[in-house]
Amino acid sequence: MRSTYDHGTTDDIGGVTGATDVTSASNTPVTARDRRRLTAVAAGVAAALALGGLATVSAHDADSADSARSESTHATAARSGTAAGSATAARLAAETTPIGFGAGTTGGGNATATTVTSLDAFKAAVTGDKAKVVKVSGMFSLTGQVDIGSNTTVLGMGSGSGFTGGGLRLKEATNVIVRNLNLSKPRKPSDAITVQKSTRVWIDHNTLSADRDHDKDYYDGLLDISHGSDNITVSWNRFADHFKGSLVGHSDNNASEDTGHLKVTYHHNWFTNVYSRIPSLRFGTGHFYDNYVQGAETGVHSRMGAQTLVENNVFRDTEVAVTTSRDSDIDGYAVLRGNDLGGAATEVSQTGNFTTPPYAYTAEPASSVVASVTAQAGAGKL
Repeated sequence: MRSTYDHGTTDDIGGVTGATDVTSASNTPVTARDRRRLTAVAAGVAAALALGGLATVSAHDADSADSARSESTHATAARSGTAAGSATAARLAAETTPIGFGAGTTGGGNATATTVTSLDAFKAAVTGDKAKVVKVSGMFSLTGQVDIGSNTTVLGMGSGSGFTGGGLRLKEATNVIVRNLNLSKPRKPSDAITVQKSTRVWIDHNTLSADRDHDKDYYDGLLDISHGSDNITVSWNRFADHFKGSLVGHSDNNASEDTGHLKVTYHHNWFTNVYSRIPSLRFGTGHFYDNYVQGAETGVHSRMGAQTLVENNVFRDTEVAVTTSRDSDIDGYAVLRGNDLGGAATEVSQTGNFTTPPYAYTAEPASSVVASVTAQAGAGKL
């Protein structure tokens, strides 16, 4: 079966203008002793968090349906000295640093912030590679895209600041943070956010949207990551009302540039009424955990040998939650664990070997994802 709308090829480098998945990596049972130990340690973690004494927690926290089958929960907890089950406590406040492949991204750091109230002032403020923090106050119409320099933090003020009609581009940039912006209706060939040949990027707490009143190609992507970009975290964003959500790897013919790169973490994002590419990933390595997907034709699409770990997500009103076998000549790979598929199908032709991400993180159980994500994802929630 092939998707009508997800052929997934774009190259804009030149332009400026019910069911529960319980698959696990191991069938090793978690013993009663293990559970008691994890419960005790989790209580200690929560207490430490309340005292402000713990900066990072790490575990693969699966829901009750698969806790008896997954060895990863207590294995990761043992490696890190922490335990699963503390996700809610860990997020009493929004993360101040990224978790995942984008860990270590600092943007403008402690540079003195500049507040801009016009599009021209914004364009001037984000140029160059000097450390800078740019606060956006107001909603600005935009044609095309604004290039963002390295070592930059772009931060929207309140819940209604951002850009409409175009978007932002990170090209050959490094160490960039984009947070708390409303980005809407990016007219083709502009994406709401484009990341090309860039590394160390954190896209967090933004609202990216369009509408589905036009042809699928009237707007471009909401978030496209391509041309060997690397070490990126996409967290706590809301993606809404669009055909093409997030593309990672723009073409089947770009193996020489993309292989070994395109390492991206998506966590705690809310995709509502987005038709496909949630995300579509070629060649790279993707970790998709604790996301909420509503109203999709296809969700996660792993292709051209990409390795994808799909963990503790919730899917509703979705036809195919995960596919590895559409639209490209070479299939991708996927590992699924702890997901609430909500009756969605899966098309996994190849099980992957990416089961243990190389960073500390906490995956809360699928049973609490909807409440967490709908309360906290998107602009205006920091």
